[in-house]
Amino acid sequence: MPKFFIKTDNIKENEEIHIIGNDVNHLKNVLRKKVDDKITVCNSDTSINYECIIIEIEENEIICKIVNEEESVSESKLNITIFQGLPKADKMELIIQKATELGVKNIVPVNTKRTIVKLKDKDKQNKVSRWQKIAEVAAKQSGRDIIPKIENIIDISNLEFNEYDKILVLYENEERVSIKDEIEKIKNSNKENLEIGIIIGPEGGLDDTEIEKLKLKSNVSVVTLGKRILRTETVALVVSGILMYELGDLN
Repeated sequence: MPKFFIKTDNIKENEEIHIIGNDVNHLKNVLRKKVDDKITVCNSDTSINYECIIIEIEENEIICKIVNEEESVSESKLNITIFQGLPKADKMELIIQKATELGVKNIVPVNTKRTIVKLKDKDKQNKVSRWQKIAEVAAKQSGRDIIPKIENIIDISNLEFNEYDKILVLYENEERVSIKDEIEKIKNSNKENLEIGIIIGPEGGLDDTEIEKLKLKSNVSVVTLGKRILRTETVALVVSGILMYELGDLN
């Protein structure tokens, strides 16, 4: 059954949920839903799912009555954030779509020294808004209970990692430390609800000076994926998949 996302503000005191926006047209004109039909609604703020019955259909709003609620069953306790160096063309859209399917919680577009894409300030917000919509569609299609947050574009020098248990920097010139080594260390820590960040460069990778500055942070590890060099969009998906398999709920 398709899932529709709402915010806490859409839930009223009388156990009614008010659906607004594009989902109204989808429910009325695509799915042809009628009064008394059941739908599943998810609060993307809390990841709680609601089984609802449609009680009223208006031009710009659909009102539903909550008949049952349950905690999320599709979200991992592992919280992954991808810090993605801005790639060319539509590669960012692919990364967001597939990372959402894999269970990533947040994606941060990052400007680096080797970033080729140069966006004007007025275009940045339009890009982020489009990427957020792609994440929402992918979340619906993959049965997620939250919509990953696409953050505003940030310069790599302004990144802060205080809230993370571990930051993994993927670097093609790293020869000693493998991602497998770091995952074993994380496993041995026996922590739950881990906050893991992944830093991935754009085409051309991260600059040596950027790597050296990242190494100065206490919770950062620079790692290699092996002898083969992967495309930037491939790295994001491979590493997310590995982490979800080893530390999350992909099994």
